[in-house]
Amino acid sequence: MNTIRLFTRFTRGSLNLIGQGPKSYWAWLVFLLLLIVSGALAYSHQVAAGLTVTAMRDQVSWGFYIGNFTFLVGVAAAAVILVIPAYVYDWKPIREIVIYGELLAISAIVMCLLFVLVDIGRPDRFWHLLPPFGHLNFPESILAWDVLVLNIYFLINFTVATHILYRAFNGKHYVKKLVVPMVLLSIPMAVGIHTVTAFLYNGLAARPYWNSSILAPQFLASAFCSGPAILLVVLQLLRKFTQFEIRDEAIHKIAELMAYAMFLNLFLHGAEAFKEYYSNTEHLLFTRYWYSGLGEHKTLVPFAWSAVALNVIAFALFIVPKTRRNLITLNVGCLATYAGVYIEKGMGLIIPGLTPDALGEIYEYYPTLTELRVAAGIFALGFLIFTLMLKVAVPISLGEFSGVGRNTGGEQSEADARDPAYASPAH
Repeated sequence: MNTIRLFTRFTRGSLNLIGQGPKSYWAWLVFLLLLIVSGALAYSHQVAAGLTVTAMRDQVSWGFYIGNFTFLVGVAAAAVILVIPAYVYDWKPIREIVIYGELLAISAIVMCLLFVLVDIGRPDRFWHLLPPFGHLNFPESILAWDVLVLNIYFLINFTVATHILYRAFNGKHYVKKLVVPMVLLSIPMAVGIHTVTAFLYNGLAARPYWNSSILAPQFLASAFCSGPAILLVVLQLLRKFTQFEIRDEAIHKIAELMAYAMFLNLFLHGAEAFKEYYSNTEHLLFTRYWYSGLGEHKTLVPFAWSAVALNVIAFALFIVPKTRRNLITLNVGCLATYAGVYIEKGMGLIIPGLTPDALGEIYEYYPTLTELRVAAGIFALGFLIFTLMLKVAVPISLGEFSGVGRNTGGEQSEADARDPAYASPAH
């Protein structure tokens, strides 16, 4: 009974925290809600009219939605870059902030699953994939493996984050016998979600642009760039707008790890480009479409070289200790990394892999307004989930939201009156 009472207080206090905040907090929520409503309306139109309202056609059957899905899988997988030094090596500066990496992973996986959902032409038939009602074609289907590892990774991060925060709310340390095995399991799962996603592409022998054995390590290297780039910006915002102390050593260590990942990412892309251009087979056609265009079809060329330039600039900023420890150049590098990897994992992966098509036809794909609105709505929902989780996690980390010292009767104690679960929080 006492456990139920504590959990009820935890839930009620969390809702109270979410319902309190300055004008900037409410303006941010309203902005996200407007994007979510816009995306929902666009998606309802897509469901009614079909995928014809998108720019996807027979020639390019994957587009903006699957590009965002692939990028966000990498963001979710990047939580492992904090998990290993925090839980395996027990490095305190990282251990203090690892919870935020896990919350980011939860938000990213929710967005991943939603992007897959909106890409389905008949979402009303989705139940055919759900056992025991339908058949998931496991283990033959790589897509079934992708669904499996994504959901397992989501459950692990959700369970670990909830357990740690709830125990901290009660003034207790997390249960190592529960958390450590799950965290250790999350490491291969983090590698697995991006590896299996890569297998979805490079297992297609008829698509030479994707049919490369180094695609999986490429995915992982870029993931360990983009995810930490987002997290570094979030950590700086937390340090600026809350009383949560985030050590410089933690930020600098994450930036250093990103530099190594960036080098590996650039090296693998260079190795793949060398193989294509030096061998100069008919398969070079797809790489040429991305980097130099085919005839008058040069739509993607500016994006290709923008991604290369952004990734090289980011690597130069992060590999030099002086620039990665300067907040201005650090943030420039984070933005360059995010933009470069987003282009590379979106249009740089999907469109050239499908263009030209099997008949040699070049279809110029541009996302429609419907696709942009739906995608913006999904990103807004992910940011909303992340914001609300931070709104609870930060006060718990600061000790401002706690169930310790409550009396167990029906009356509110003096300690209760000072608790943010009952009183309005400061932020």
